[in-house]
Amino acid sequence: MNILKKVYCRIFQGCFHIAIPILPYRDPKILNYIEELPQEFASKGIKKVLLVTDPVIRSLTGKLETLLPQNGIECIVYDKTNANPTVSNVDEALALYKKENCEALIGFGGGSSIDCAKAVGARIACPRKSLAQMKGILKIHKRIPLLAAIPTTAGTGSETTVTTVITDDKTHYKYPISDFPLIPKIAVLDPTVTFTLPASLTATTGMDAMTHAVEAFIGGSTTKKTREYAIKAVQLIIANIEKAYNNGQDEEARRNMLVASNLAGGAFSRSYVGYVHAVAHSLGGAYNIPHGLANSVLLPIVLKRYGNKAWKKLKILAVAGGVAAQDDSAQIAAEKFIDKILRLNKAMNIPTTLKGIKTEDIPELARRADKEANPLYPVPVLWNAKELEKFYYDVMES
Repeated sequence: MNILKKVYCRIFQGCFHIAIPILPYRDPKILNYIEELPQEFASKGIKKVLLVTDPVIRSLTGKLETLLPQNGIECIVYDKTNANPTVSNVDEALALYKKENCEALIGFGGGSSIDCAKAVGARIACPRKSLAQMKGILKIHKRIPLLAAIPTTAGTGSETTVTTVITDDKTHYKYPISDFPLIPKIAVLDPTVTFTLPASLTATTGMDAMTHAVEAFIGGSTTKKTREYAIKAVQLIIANIEKAYNNGQDEEARRNMLVASNLAGGAFSRSYVGYVHAVAHSLGGAYNIPHGLANSVLLPIVLKRYGNKAWKKLKILAVAGGVAAQDDSAQIAAEKFIDKILRLNKAMNIPTTLKGIKTEDIPELARRADKEANPLYPVPVLWNAKELEKFYYDVMES
């Protein structure tokens, strides 16, 4: 990256870092079980809600669909959300919300369903704006309907973040929309809805949460609060992810992973992510590669490439996570931390490469990653599109 662009990126990031303490971040109200949610709506006089989910997760929504009417709340369901939610998904759900005169939203599922519900809320708040016009940061401004998020994966942290990620059906361009009204008012961290999550998704969504925590921590826009959130998230993930992977019915491990995901979400929502996410988003948009899988594969590769610019902070995480000693050098501790990520991936059968990447697509994918990351993401080392291309070759299946 040329020096002028580097200076611009760092000034831009510095301004946001200075502004963090005065920006209207907030944490959602946390509920521990689904049974607590209907009363929250009833207490606010809400009579009809739109539940946004996907065809697979719909099998888990029965309890909530029964509890809501028992509390005088009609439940309308949109269950067609894609793995990477699209503009069409949002348009369909929005039309249903309006047709049924709903008053609030529930995102029930992984990050995709919650992101779809957030985007519906954004369109309701800003009816004259398309999602493309809200791309980027601080384009919404207006309050969205009451939104409750029920994550069924411990990974995205979408139940506590300012961001939704949407894919354009026509161009396959995947882009984030970030503004404070998108933070859900309520998050239900109920481990029982994660019991049936397949082991493979437990692994990749859990490593997605790890990526959130690590990228937030090693970036240049941390605060005391986000550092505390990220460290705790890393500790919980290292201690619990294999337990949840090996025994999906382990309620304690499942709850700890939900808490870790929530903390990691709170960390990156304030301190941002980095190039792992930028590259992963471009792959998800182009090839529908699951976001957690892409992050899992890319994380150790990108961390290694940062080199000594990330060693000091990675050592803090390594020591906190119990994978390095305090008297280890920064380099040794960082290498132990990266090795721990690789060993977790291997133990949970996460691959080292990603299928479907086409050589001819790489320049455009890298341009998209560059556009997303620069100047916003306060990464340890700045790279331009040409430099980012190497990561696609690194994870490309031979």
